[in-house]
Amino acid sequence: MLEEMISINNIATVRDLLDKSGRIVIVSHKNPDGDAVGSSLALYHCLKNAGKNVDVVLPNAFPEFLSWLPSSADVLFYDTEKERACELFMSADVIFCLDFNLLSRAGDAAPVIAESNAVKVLLDHHPFPSDEFCVSMSHPDACSTSELVYRLVTSLYGIDAVTYDVAQCIYTGMMTDTGAFAYASTRKDIYLIIAELLAKGIDKDKIYRRVFYNYSLSRMRLLGYVMNEKLKVYNKYNASLITLTHDELMRFYVVKGDTEGLVNMPLQIKGMRFSCFLREEQPGKINVSLRSVDDFPCNAVAAKFFNGGGHKNASGGELRCTMKEAVELFSKALQDFKAELTDNG
Repeated sequence: MLEEMISINNIATVRDLLDKSGRIVIVSHKNPDGDAVGSSLALYHCLKNAGKNVDVVLPNAFPEFLSWLPSSADVLFYDTEKERACELFMSADVIFCLDFNLLSRAGDAAPVIAESNAVKVLLDHHPFPSDEFCVSMSHPDACSTSELVYRLVTSLYGIDAVTYDVAQCIYTGMMTDTGAFAYASTRKDIYLIIAELLAKGIDKDKIYRRVFYNYSLSRMRLLGYVMNEKLKVYNKYNASLITLTHDELMRFYVVKGDTEGLVNMPLQIKGMRFSCFLREEQPGKINVSLRSVDDFPCNAVAAKFFNGGGHKNASGGELRCTMKEAVELFSKALQDFKAELTDNG
């Protein structure tokens, strides 16, 4: 039996909102990952099967290796279908905000969501949620937002609401947000949920291959280049850095998803505790990905130096500067967190 995570009061509130709602919109964060897409589509299927008028709007496109997920073709993207997306947000009775703790994480869609009179319902596992939401179900102990969707829909509609399609979406979200259950996944409830998902007939090995064995040739060539030419190790700090400029991304014909997981790879080096990946998406705009192991708080680094945040072992941010300036900022971060990085206790 699962331990209670979402309160009975919140379940009752959401049930009442759904009973009264004519139109529902589900939204997640910009640059959606496996958990953002998996949780959104899982909730979409459950609400649609319950007879609700529901749409999924994401700020921009997700990686191609997630396009096999059931009903992924039904997702609307704000950046390419802005007029229709705005219409949905403004006419919604309820907007479910999944896998982000600040409206700003929805990118350009954030002001429209804020302006909407819809009841904003947060379902998320990132720490320190803002007070921008009418109903807040924030649970940092959850391994993923997909786990929370499972808990929510089974509380609302029972285990039968988790169909084969829903199970595939939830498992994908849980798997990708834990690095295939390599981190943030020691709680027994996670495996009780997985057992229920397997009982729905999903093939977890096939899902793994669809996500992790589905990259482009350019990704493989990029990987070789990164490991040989772009990986810098700071042994003094048990840390590493990968940088990719906009020109380098163009050189390897990088498409969305090709850089997925690169930031995790240096942590396979003996003694590494902290990994940073600086990716220049556009000249002067740098995406920051941070990963760590054990107790090193990379979310504290993200908040202090990179205008970001996230989980203790998986965080990110964004910079508006040159790559040289970003690397200098990373060096300052290492010096500032030297004691934590070199603490072997």
